[in-house]
Amino acid sequence: MFTFAGGSVRLWWFCGLLAPVFIWSGWAPFDRFTWWLEVAPVLLGLPLAWATSRRFPLTGLLLVLLWAHALILIVGGHYTYARVPLGEWAQAAFGWSRNHYDKLGHFAQGFVPAILAREILLRTSPLGSLQPDGRVRTSRWLGFLTVSVCLAFSAFYELIEWVAAVWTGDAAEDFLGTQGYVWDTQSDMAWALGGALLAWVMLRRWHDRQLAVLLGRSDERKG
Repeated sequence: MFTFAGGSVRLWWFCGLLAPVFIWSGWAPFDRFTWWLEVAPVLLGLPLAWATSRRFPLTGLLLVLLWAHALILIVGGHYTYARVPLGEWAQAAFGWSRNHYDKLGHFAQGFVPAILAREILLRTSPLGSLQPDGRVRTSRWLGFLTVSVCLAFSAFYELIEWVAAVWTGDAAEDFLGTQGYVWDTQSDMAWALGGALLAWVMLRRWHDRQLAVLLGRSDERKG
C-alpha cells in the first residue's frame, strides 16, 4: 500500500491555489444551474483524490494537469463557455464565427485524462512495472488503451449533455454550448482525441520518470 505523505501535501497546495478561483467562480455566475453542471467533475474528483491520497498518491505532473483542467472548468462555469472573455477576445481577434473556449475544454478533456488513465493503468494492471534499474516498463498496448479510454470518456460526457438537455430542456442550452454548430458533438470528441494523442506524444517519457520516482519511494517504504 502507498503511504507517501507527500501526496497529501501536494493536494493541500492543489486546493489552496484552486480555492480563490473556485470561490470567485461560484459568486454570482451567469447561470447557477450551468455552474453546477460545469464544476461537478471538480466537486466529485477532489473528495476522491483526498480519500485515496495516502494509498494512491498522484504524480506531480498529473496534479498540475488536473489543476489546470479544474481551472478551465470553473472559469467556464462562471461565464458559461459561450461567454468566456478569453474566447470572445480570440473570436474577435481571429475572425471566428463562435466562441471556441468550449473546444479548449474538450481538448483538455482528452489531454489531462490521458495522463490520468495512463497512471492508473500503469499502477494497477499488468501494462506497466518498475524495473530493477529504476525505469518503468510499459506494454505496447498502453498507448492504444489510454487513448481509447479518453475517447470513450468524451463520448460518455456527450451522452451526459444529451441527457441533461432531454431532462431540462432550454435550461441546459448554456451547458451544451453548441452555439448553433451542427457538428458540435463530433468536433468535441475530435478535440478530446487530439488532446489525448498529443499528451501521449509529449508527456509519456516525463510521466515515466515521475512514476519511477513515486513507485521507488513506495518500494523503499515497503522494504
